[in-house]
Amino acid sequence: MSKDMLKEIFRLQASFDESVVKNRGLNFSKEVWIQKEILAIISELSEILDEVNFKWWKDPKEINQASLTEEIVDVLHFFVSMCLKAGIGPDELFAAYIEKNKENFERQEGHSKKEGYAWKK
Repeated sequence: MSKDMLKEIFRLQASFDESVVKNRGLNFSKEVWIQKEILAIISELSEILDEVNFKWWKDPKEINQASLTEEIVDVLHFFVSMCLKAGIGPDELFAAYIEKNKENFERQEGHSKKEGYAWKK
């Protein structure tokens, strides 16, 4: 995904969020908004679990790729909405991701001050 795609996702989500807030008359604090976004993400993650046969006590069904994709996109909607409510834009998210990804590799390769992550050699 290019930064332009990420910016477009953020733009579309901001437009949708503004519409929902206006048309539903919502007025929550930043703290409450983030709590609500987290709960929505948890709900959507549960729906993903239902799509991928996590219930070992049931006969598995064929995974519906379209439904799986839709549920994952729902997680993205709420994640981006949470970023917006937290004041994190696409550029900041991208930069923070790049930095954290670098740190994650450094941890796995044993080049970090954080212990307990390095791959066993």
